[in-house]
Amino acid sequence: MAQCVTNMAQAAACRNGTAAAHLKVISLFTIFVTSMTGVSAPVMLARYFQGKSLYDMAILVIKCFAAGVILSTSLVHVLPDAFEALSDCQVASRHPWKDFPFAGLVTLGGVLMALLVDTVASSHVEHAHYTPVETEEKEGGGGGGGAWSMEVVGGGEEERVEKLMKFKQKLVSQVLEIGIIFHSVIIGVTMGMSQNVCTIRPLVAALSFHQIFEGLGLGGCIAQAGFSFGTTAYMCFMFSVTTPMGIILGMILFSMTGYDDSNPNALIMEGLLGSVSSGILIYMALVDLIAVDFFHNKLMNSNLWLKKVSFIALTLGSASMSVLALWA
Repeated sequence: MAQCVTNMAQAAACRNGTAAAHLKVISLFTIFVTSMTGVSAPVMLARYFQGKSLYDMAILVIKCFAAGVILSTSLVHVLPDAFEALSDCQVASRHPWKDFPFAGLVTLGGVLMALLVDTVASSHVEHAHYTPVETEEKEGGGGGGGAWSMEVVGGGEEERVEKLMKFKQKLVSQVLEIGIIFHSVIIGVTMGMSQNVCTIRPLVAALSFHQIFEGLGLGGCIAQAGFSFGTTAYMCFMFSVTTPMGIILGMILFSMTGYDDSNPNALIMEGLLGSVSSGILIYMALVDLIAVDFFHNKLMNSNLWLKKVSFIALTLGSASMSVLALWA
């Protein structure tokens, strides 16, 4: 409890509602611009390389860098923040929060939820495609002979795999955006509710870089998914406005409830949402990004040099996002 008193006294010394409000207004524009820059860069880069011989390699390297950013975001930023929120002395002194590591449990729930969505969606696509293939086989089996039937099945299987891969890429991008939006809302609401100038001032600069790298991660996945221009623009815009909208929401919540970012109820909500987000991002980064490219990508398996470059890109993405944990 003494630690709680010390922290509250330190926060009171830096508490200045007017100065905090001015900093938040500045952060709205700064974070929006940096977010838009980060998420748009891989998309524009992919369009530049499109149609060129290096297009597939460039997309793969961008995606590996993105996977590193996403994995680092989940393990170095989101998960520690969730544990910290739920282990705060004002929360950890209560039941049931002091009786069980809920941050880890909810993270596990996020992983299982992402697995469920991934499995159900993939099964749906496979079932939808198998039905017309089976119909074609039955229609051709009566008088066409075995060779014709084998040809139909072979072509159908190849088409099914290609269609499933395209769908998976789009699904990964959409689920990733959901997980990142959870994280961005938490960051925004926490800053919006805070009245601590000593906390907000360095956060404005740190979060700007944070959003650039997180945007690069999401943008790399969006670029490979091959969405239409309208869908791509919509996803980039939603990522860019989520944190500013979270800041505005946090300011509204503070004005209506008086809760700041150190309130126990706010800490519990931050910890739970952060844990779910972390679980989703961990699953997507390891299973649908890193594992798919490093173990199931024909282009990388046939080119040892590309595999080395991709691993370096993965490491650089992880390192660049991890370094930001010094400030945000």
